Amino acid sequence: MSALDHILGPRPHMTLVIEDSRVLEIWVNGRAPLIALNDYDWGETDRHALRDAEGFPFTPINWRGPAWALGLSLYPPAQEDNPMAQPALKTIPIKQLHISKLNMRHGRKDPDVSDILPSIREKGIRQTLLVRPEGDGYGVVAGRRRFHALQVIAAETGKSIAVPCAIMEADDDAAAVEASLIENVARLPATEMEQYTAFGKLAHAGRTVDEIAGHFGVTELKVRRILALANLSGPIRALYAKEEIDPETIRALTLATKDQQAAWLALFRSETERAPMGRACKAWITGGATITTDKALFDLVSYDGRITADLFGETGVFADAETFWKAQSAALAAKVESYIDAGWRNVEVLERGKYFASWEHVKCPRTKGGSVIVEVRHDGTVTFHEGYITQAEARKQEKRTRPGDDAESADAKPEMSGPLAQYIGLHRHGAARATLLSHPGIALRLMVAHAMVGSALWTVRRHEFLARKEDIQVSVEASRATAEMNAAGDHVLHMFEAHGLASLRANGDAYHLCEVFAALLGMDDAEVLTVLTFVMSDTLEAGGAIVEAVAVATETDMAAYWKPEPVFLDLVRDKRAINAMVADIASPSTAKAALTDTGKAQKDLIWNRIVGEGCEANPGWRPGWMQVPPTRLVTNAGSPPADAWARIASLFTSDETEILAEDQPIAEQDAA
Repeated sequence: MSALDHILGPRPHMTLVIEDSRVLEIWVNGRAPLIALNDYDWGETDRHALRDAEGFPFTPINWRGPAWALGLSLYPPAQEDNPMAQPALKTIPIKQLHISKLNMRHGRKDPDVSDILPSIREKGIRQTLLVRPEGDGYGVVAGRRRFHALQVIAAETGKSIAVPCAIMEADDDAAAVEASLIENVARLPATEMEQYTAFGKLAHAGRTVDEIAGHFGVTELKVRRILALANLSGPIRALYAKEEIDPETIRALTLATKDQQAAWLALFRSETERAPMGRACKAWITGGATITTDKALFDLVSYDGRITADLFGETGVFADAETFWKAQSAALAAKVESYIDAGWRNVEVLERGKYFASWEHVKCPRTKGGSVIVEVRHDGTVTFHEGYITQAEARKQEKRTRPGDDAESADAKPEMSGPLAQYIGLHRHGAARATLLSHPGIALRLMVAHAMVGSALWTVRRHEFLARKEDIQVSVEASRATAEMNAAGDHVLHMFEAHGLASLRANGDAYHLCEVFAALLGMDDAEVLTVLTFVMSDTLEAGGAIVEAVAVATETDMAAYWKPEPVFLDLVRDKRAINAMVADIASPSTAKAALTDTGKAQKDLIWNRIVGEGCEANPGWRPGWMQVPPTRLVTNAGSPPADAWARIASLFTSDETEILAEDQPIAEQDAA
């Protein structure tokens, strides 16, 4: 027995019976082991397949046949016949990598990589990932934890990472399985308590932290974190070993004193009270909100209070919140004095916990009266917002600089009546939000904008189109856009039903909110984006500039969602607009000849041109009001969709001459 075997116990013996470079039999401690397989190939067609944590189907198999029938093979490296022996080396963008189904840990939840993250952040990975071509990318056969750590770093930096990889042959499944087994044979014990037992034996035998880390191939911080479990009482460690306490709670309890652990254990065992768990446990131990040392404005060397070392975080924790705030307030007062000395007119310190309402302020430099607004959070964070004044102060300044400006009072006669404007607005709204259904990326950004700025609908409420006239209501309800929205709503409801939620109610009930939240947690990213896209489409406000912005951003095809109908022509009252439509669908000369005709006669002419009565049909014709972007039909006349677009056009195009050209009427003429 070696010294380590004496401490950790004898290692199990595995015997492979090999003949002609093939594994014929497997023996562990002199007996043939039970072999359990998760077959992902069969899972695709098996009606009774199970699903792993990532949703992939597989068929569980208890293998009873001979070992050689598994397809395992063994090739001595000297034969150079193994595709693993000389794999091609290449750097591959991380976006092209995924965990291979042949990886023995495929399908399990994402691993804890906190122990290797610091080292990889600083030095990168020391060992290449073993991958093989799969689909449009590469499957990671060996190096799953390194891959997940690199994903975390890529998310932190927002940059793509080129990962050094060794590429295997694509068609050798047996070699991939073998590589994954080799990668995982010498892993750490499965649970933290098992690791604590293994590390503890070595520590009691006189091994140093760096020696233990070297033996298991982990960082010294990982060893210190696991050995910190020694600070826990025996009953708490026993509960953790039975998985009755989650890892986040147990890590918080390592900060607790013996008396605090005893108090927490009493709460845990109580039939009438509940013990704090997770983040709440950490806050309970530290006396309120957890305040980490990186929040301090003062020098930690001069701090008189107690600081608890948090081995599971990157910073220490202030043990006494009251002592911290006393020191923090003194440092904040000194900082305020330095701002005043630097020439700032005013420094306002907000009440602790109150957010700085940036939307109620505008930027203003110090030389023009700007103030410093200090935001103090309960977790100790202090943010200095330099150079701001309120919106009211900004308006007063603007008024002082332009005392003689008068707004134009003359308003041009609108080209649409109120009902017509609503009719056009609702149909444009329907087309824009229905098109939005196929643009989840745009919907995501739009939803974030609504959440930040708000709108007339965002309390949050869904859009309910209640028109003044019944024929407008009937037209909108029968439109293609409404049909697509209804189908999308049914699909979202079915998605929640699949997660055990029979109905969705906007009633503000806290329990129902948690039901919906729990269902969303069970959905993958694509499903959540589907829900998000529908919710954004369903809460899009009608009759405003945002509809025009969405229509332009999504390149909405208005013609696919609306076509001229009798109710549309019935609602048109302005003869200038009617004559402009005649000029567009027929010709300017026809419009000029019909200028003195009645509005009804000109509408009949338009309809005959659409359906082909006495001429070639033009069913694809659409007035300027239903173009993207919309155009007015009468020069300088009020037109809600065109006015809305003119207000925001500069945000979506840099060519001002093009904007003006698009906003010109189709034909210019005098009203009869």
